Amino acid sequence: MQAIIAKNGTETPEPVTAEVQGAVPSWLQGTLLRNGPGLFSVGSSQYNHWFDGMSLIHSFTFSKGEVTYRSKFLKSDTYKRNIKADRIIVSEFGTMIYPDPCKNIFARACTHLSNVIPDFTDNNLINIIRYGEDYYASSEVNYINKIDPHTLETEGRTNYRNHIALNLATAHPHYDGEGNTYNMGTAIMSFGRPKYVIFKVPGGASDKGHNKPALRKLQQVCSIPFRSTLFPSYFHSFGMTENFIVFVEQPLKLDMVKLATAYFRGVTWGSCLKFDKDDITLFHVINRVTGKATSIRFYGDALVVFHHINAYEEDGHVVFDLISYKDSNLYDMFFIQNMKQETGSFIKSNKTFSPPVCQRFVLPINVHKESPRGSNLVTLTDTAARAVMQEDGSVHCQPETLFEGLELPGINYNFNTKKYRYFYGSRVEWSPHPNKLAKIDIVTRTHMVWHQENCYPSEPVFVASPGAVEEDDGVILSSVISPDPSISPFLLILNAKTFEEIARASIPAPVHMDLHGLFIPAD
Repeated sequence: MQAIIAKNGTETPEPVTAEVQGAVPSWLQGTLLRNGPGLFSVGSSQYNHWFDGMSLIHSFTFSKGEVTYRSKFLKSDTYKRNIKADRIIVSEFGTMIYPDPCKNIFARACTHLSNVIPDFTDNNLINIIRYGEDYYASSEVNYINKIDPHTLETEGRTNYRNHIALNLATAHPHYDGEGNTYNMGTAIMSFGRPKYVIFKVPGGASDKGHNKPALRKLQQVCSIPFRSTLFPSYFHSFGMTENFIVFVEQPLKLDMVKLATAYFRGVTWGSCLKFDKDDITLFHVINRVTGKATSIRFYGDALVVFHHINAYEEDGHVVFDLISYKDSNLYDMFFIQNMKQETGSFIKSNKTFSPPVCQRFVLPINVHKESPRGSNLVTLTDTAARAVMQEDGSVHCQPETLFEGLELPGINYNFNTKKYRYFYGSRVEWSPHPNKLAKIDIVTRTHMVWHQENCYPSEPVFVASPGAVEEDDGVILSSVISPDPSISPFLLILNAKTFEEIARASIPAPVHMDLHGLFIPAD
């Protein structure tokens, strides 16, 4: 399995028609876009880390019971420069590249100086984001690349910094019912005091006639100063309720001095992330309208989080669910030399891997500093999560465990910011390669699983049935690959209620393991 994940993918630039077994629901009309690393070597040079591979974008289009597939490499500046040179010449988070020694001394000196403040790669391999009516391939840097969701052509890159002072931004925004997009980023260098910034792009921000980017109408919602100026918290996603943004300032931190000197010391940007197991985790709750944070200081024990599941408000509490780890070893597992081990030795060498745990935190936001010390302030009856007032007036939050061993979570997005019952994800048991899909019922604490021997499904995406009232009335979509040459890659369609297979569409072309994506309904 490790070998097929880290080998170079190939493009399928023209649509190919899949062979469908079962019946694709006639109401399922639209395109599932997926993004992930797909090119791991150029010429004789190779990337060190799976998250460095160059972006390969896939689309699965559903129309009248048929499924068509196509894929194209994101034609980022990084891609074009690497291909032209026939070797990797742009650094990524796990692969630091140095200038050709044949270059003249002046060009080399300029390259060295420019790396003090990194101008990050624009290899946007993590997700697809919608701003206004425009779609962008995104990672966690200041560049995003606009793509045509129908042809997968790259239409040119946009720099967040032309619109807001940011060095980094997440690839996991939130969308509200009006079509607005909320996202957050980090302003590190040369923009006044370093801070985390939350911003909003209005739903009607696109100007297709004049080809102007949606980001030009970007509005800052608020900013949060770093807890420690030289050690900002790393974050991959955040939570949102009807009225609040939830930001988890975790003790997985970016070492700014190390980042600024990484190039000279011959270490990667990825190695500048450090987990401080003795620190606390701060929970910031910010009003989406006023931009003001709650006056009470909420905190928890040290944890690492990449993905939030959902968040909502109930009876004066903010409830948010996320997937946490005890440490930051996950990043190390994805070095390509580790992924290429045989399964047995891979399991053995990753025994220390901290499994993902789905946890629920509950913050009683209406508490007062005079509340009784030492008592649990959570009054909701359907959770074991606790929030205990401390002597200094801060509130220590202890989570409730919902499920162990699940990543890449998804929900019925119509229930985003609302009280919900179900979430879906990739079952992670013995390695970072998920080999099952799962549906978790938070109320009954039961789960269902889809599994086929020697098959590796991608992140599940929920699509609701037209006019659906029940939360799990819809389908789950996941692209599945296998190292077994007799199993073609296929797009799996499950009934979200029963978790039984409705159809699969076998793709007559290579498909590569991906990370994230989204479903765009047909007009």
